[in-house]
This record gives sequence, structure tokens and C-alpha cells, in this order.
Amino acid sequence: MKNQKNYKKQLTELIENYIKPLGVTDSRVISAFRKVPRHKFVPANYQKDAYLDIPLPIGEGQTISQPSLVGVMTQALELKGREKVLEVGTGSGFQAAILSHLAKKVYTIEIIGRLADKAAKTLKDLHCDNVHAEIGDGSQGLPEYAPYDAIIVTAASNQIPKPLVDQLKIGGKIIIPVGDSLYGQQLKVGKKVGNTIKFIDIEPVAFVPLRGKFGFDQNFSQSKFFSAT
Repeated sequence: MKNQKNYKKQLTELIENYIKPLGVTDSRVISAFRKVPRHKFVPANYQKDAYLDIPLPIGEGQTISQPSLVGVMTQALELKGREKVLEVGTGSGFQAAILSHLAKKVYTIEIIGRLADKAAKTLKDLHCDNVHAEIGDGSQGLPEYAPYDAIIVTAASNQIPKPLVDQLKIGGKIIIPVGDSLYGQQLKVGKKVGNTIKFIDIEPVAFVPLRGKFGFDQNFSQSKFFSAT
């Protein structure tokens, strides 16, 4: 009980001191953060840091994004509650859990099987029943459930994957980090007009690389990605 009260206090401080000051003011997004226990999505030895505004390791060389960035990306989609959303890069499942409180249906895909299985279990334990999780190459999207009202990509791509463009509804929004190194990325948000997407830059970011056919291919050197500037 003591830990739960402490987590609640830390979450309130996180929202007031970091998430809101970055411009995340959508009341629905803030409410979603209050409903999702971030400490459930990180390994036990990192739970004490779950409500700091920092990324944390989740295994397999992957991280859970810092909460304020999750807030910025989520708010940029301008969800109203009726949407069907695709998330590329399930990771810990935290972003999908946030989305579950903001959209009608969430589809999420992760290329690393162990992470996907663990995230699916956590999401199930937290009764995120409108989230459908799959293992696979997220750079190819999930065409069987398309079109989507919104797409969020939580790994950096060196290009905008064409399947994601094709699977986005006309008028739909996509947010994706684009760049070919860890510190050479720009977070972009776009709206589909006709068969193309018009993008604007939001801010510089640092995400792990998007792996797959329309991301970084099998010959890609991950060490080069992290060491490049």
C-alpha cells in the first residue's frame, strides 16, 4: 500500500513538472497517464525510477520512452475516442496502454518475440482489452486490419515506410521519428492528403532503429547506428 501511494505521488509530480510543461495539455491524454501504472512495464530493478522523466531499459537492447515524449507523440495524434490506431514497435506495451484509453481499437506489432509476449501479458493483466498485439515486421504494418485513423511509430526509420502510408486513411495522422543515426533523428507528424503525407517537424529525438523490410534491413549495423552522429 505504501508503494502504491508513493507511485501515485510520483506520477502526479511527473505530470505537473514534466509532461504538462512540454505542452501536453489535452485532458484526455493526461487522464490516460493517470490510469496507466508505468512501473508495471519496466523490470523490477527499475521500478523505483518508473516515474522519472527518462527512458529505461526493458531488455533486448530496447527501452521504454520517457513519459513526456510519449505524451507529446500521443497528443499529436489528436485522438477523440472513435479511432482505430496502429502502433509500430510495441516494446514494453506502455504506449499501447496509453492509447487504449484514447482510441476505440489499438493494433500493436513488435518484431522481438520476447518483448511482444511480455507486453501482451502486461496489457492483459491491466485489462487493456481493446489492444490487439502481434509479433512481426512492423515496417510492413498490419494490412489485414487497415485502414487506420492514426499510426504511431516508436522506432526510428531512415525512410517513411510505404506500407504505413498505404494503410493510413485519407485525413489520418502518422507520427514517426526519422533519421539514420541515434542523434540524427527528427520527430515528424503528418496528415494524409490524397496518396501522400504532408509532414511537419516537431523536435529532435533519439529512438532505437526500426528493423524490417521497410526500415533498416538485415545487413544494418546497429553499433554503427548508435555510434554515428
